[in-house]
Amino acid sequence: MQNQQNKVALVTGAARRVGAAIARHLHRAGFQVVLHYRESEVEAAALCAELNQARPHSCASVRADLTEAGAGEHIIKAALAAFGRLDVLVNNASQFYKTAVGSTTEAAFNDLMNANVKAPYFITQAASEALKASDGAVINIIDIHGQRPLRDYAVYSMSKAALWMMTQALAKELAPNVRVNGVAPGAIAWPEGENALSSGVKDKIINETLLKRHGSAEDIASAVVYLASGAPYVTGQVLVVDGGRLC
Repeated sequence: MQNQQNKVALVTGAARRVGAAIARHLHRAGFQVVLHYRESEVEAAALCAELNQARPHSCASVRADLTEAGAGEHIIKAALAAFGRLDVLVNNASQFYKTAVGSTTEAAFNDLMNANVKAPYFITQAASEALKASDGAVINIIDIHGQRPLRDYAVYSMSKAALWMMTQALAKELAPNVRVNGVAPGAIAWPEGENALSSGVKDKIINETLLKRHGSAEDIASAVVYLASGAPYVTGQVLVVDGGRLC
């Protein structure tokens, strides 16, 4: 891979977990990085300081609630104001929680669809002209449950299926100047808080995975860097990074 110095990558949901790993890997590959966050201001500031210490004036951050009208335009304008161009957009920010049939509310349905489908669509639309100017790339972080639904998470699974299709549709819409691909993680970063999984569920997931272990955020980040800068003839594809669980 060529060093991507002076090229700019925007990562949504970049303050922690997988998003932070993606930002670090892109930065290490030479990109200037714009970190989007919603609530994790302290973590975003710390990560931005870390990256700027490693390479001065190479990172900026922007806060936005991606479900609000105009959020996509806001963060794209912030990225262009910080560095003057945009080469890679990583749609990583996502919502994940249970919506068991029989107890799903319209508010939860709309929240998941807005965060996981509507937001990446409109961010990509807002970024399209800048990405066309740089022959850039979009990388959507999807989920294997966009292909194989997760029990009690019907709406989440549906939203990721829509993002999978959106990846292929926008590859056609934005060709030939912009490549659009996706990464579909398997068991990578276990859910936190009220969505935390029991040890029994985790063991079941690992037993269903060919490599018999969970992956890491770095596995996803490496795939993103490949699609961002090492795959100039790849578009409309979703790279599954799941240790063989879908096999």
